[in-house]
Amino acid sequence: MAYTALYRKWRPSRFEDVRGQEHIVRTLKNQILSDRVGHAYLFCGTRGTGKTTIAKIFARAVNCEHPVDGSPCNACAACRAIAAASSMNVVEIDAASNNGVDNIREIRDEVQYSPTEGKYRVYIIDEVHMLSPGAFNALLKTLEEPPSYVIFILATTEVHKIPITVLSRCQRYDFKRISNETIADQIARLLREEHVEAEYRAIQYVAKAADGSMRDALSLLEQCISFYYGQQLTYEKVLDVLGAVDTGVFSRLLREIIRQDVAACIALLDEIVAGGRDLGQFVTDFTWYMRNLLLVQTADHAEDALDMSADNLEALKEEAEMLDVDTLMRYIRIFSELSSQIRYAASKRVLIEIALIKLMKPAMETDLEGLHARIRALEERMAKGGVSSGEGGQRTAGEMPALAQGTQSFGGQPPEIQSSGIHSLQGEEEAKVVEIGEAEYEDYERLSRDWNRIVASQGSLIGSLLKGTRISYDPAKGLCILFDNSFNHTTMNIQGRMEALNEELSRQYQKTFKITTKLINAGEPRTKVVKGNRLPGINMDIGVEE
Repeated sequence: MAYTALYRKWRPSRFEDVRGQEHIVRTLKNQILSDRVGHAYLFCGTRGTGKTTIAKIFARAVNCEHPVDGSPCNACAACRAIAAASSMNVVEIDAASNNGVDNIREIRDEVQYSPTEGKYRVYIIDEVHMLSPGAFNALLKTLEEPPSYVIFILATTEVHKIPITVLSRCQRYDFKRISNETIADQIARLLREEHVEAEYRAIQYVAKAADGSMRDALSLLEQCISFYYGQQLTYEKVLDVLGAVDTGVFSRLLREIIRQDVAACIALLDEIVAGGRDLGQFVTDFTWYMRNLLLVQTADHAEDALDMSADNLEALKEEAEMLDVDTLMRYIRIFSELSSQIRYAASKRVLIEIALIKLMKPAMETDLEGLHARIRALEERMAKGGVSSGEGGQRTAGEMPALAQGTQSFGGQPPEIQSSGIHSLQGEEEAKVVEIGEAEYEDYERLSRDWNRIVASQGSLIGSLLKGTRISYDPAKGLCILFDNSFNHTTMNIQGRMEALNEELSRQYQKTFKITTKLINAGEPRTKVVKGNRLPGINMDIGVEE
């Protein structure tokens, strides 16, 4: 006998076997018991929540010769024929591949004939949102006034794509995501029947990874059982198969972030990559780990909402005391944005490294939240007396550039009187004046004026590297982008990023640009660019002979 996948083998055959959709099961059973069956139903919800399963049970129940409390007996001839997909009374249609007007016209012609056996002809149309507009229009009249022996069950994962004219003709049932506890209980029951030993922690992680889908949970479980066939399924083995990371690694990573040890964080990420872990899953799990920290900080009885051991809970509480709520929310926001960016990214690791450095270096962000984080860091250093001199003074100076740049983002001073260094707070007389020709000054002025828009129009990676930079002029380099962050400066100058930026600017302005980059130090005097009467390449004043 051919092997049957777990999600097919253990598909519920009665309403009583369905888990997590009790509100829908009770309503349908009551309709069958009271003989108040509708003519059109719309089942909508995320994948793997039981839409097609309940539709098949309902189709058997309404045609069952000996129903038991509204559920099919699964023993009569009608139930056996429907279960074997040999009954002419139940028709399953995949709208993804049968989405044309002709397919719906065939249904409209068929419904004119009453069932040869049983009470109802049931049409189950899966992924109904894939029907073409013409097919929906062909279905409308039949949905509104079908024969008394016809039932339509429409299933979809994207209810917003269903025309309102169809929605108004159906009884709508929303399938909710199945809870992790319900999925874990079902997996434990199934494993006992399959004679497979498993740790409950492993079962819980599979349930969590399924994200509310029972079918996904059984598919992941089958993958784990196949890999470790004949062995006990442990938590570590599940992590290996699913490419996940142990929570102990998240704890180590978070503590390195709090210590602002960039090298240690990158080394830990190296270990995760070398272990073959899935980086997308790592980002999701670390975001959940920080979410648990936030619950510990803000909820009075967080242990009730967190299903974990006492040791892990104590470690979580210890780490929660190391961070304030605002900082933790900034961490979660950065990794939440990363989870949406990383899905289709070619260089997932680079994006994760940039995100980790952002957590430790608020100077990389010029939005209001990043500005607040830098102000808090400065206040803490001032309270410790580390601003005036020594190592603390140097680190504070490193924070000041981004603070000045953050002012630019909120409608601050024009480019020529901004600075990326601590000297932005000093007087006009300390500025280094550079005179350039009229044509070069026009290019400088135009790019400076449009720079925020240019940065915002870049992709997520280059846009993040250019945040907080500005346009200036260097006598040796010409037009250049000023960086005060060495990592951003180095990353921008590899893999042809500057060449691509120059080409894009040339296309936008219909003019050839050759812009370079320059890394400035905190103590370097700012540069004031002014328009002079010098020609490019001639370092002398031009006089007019009378």
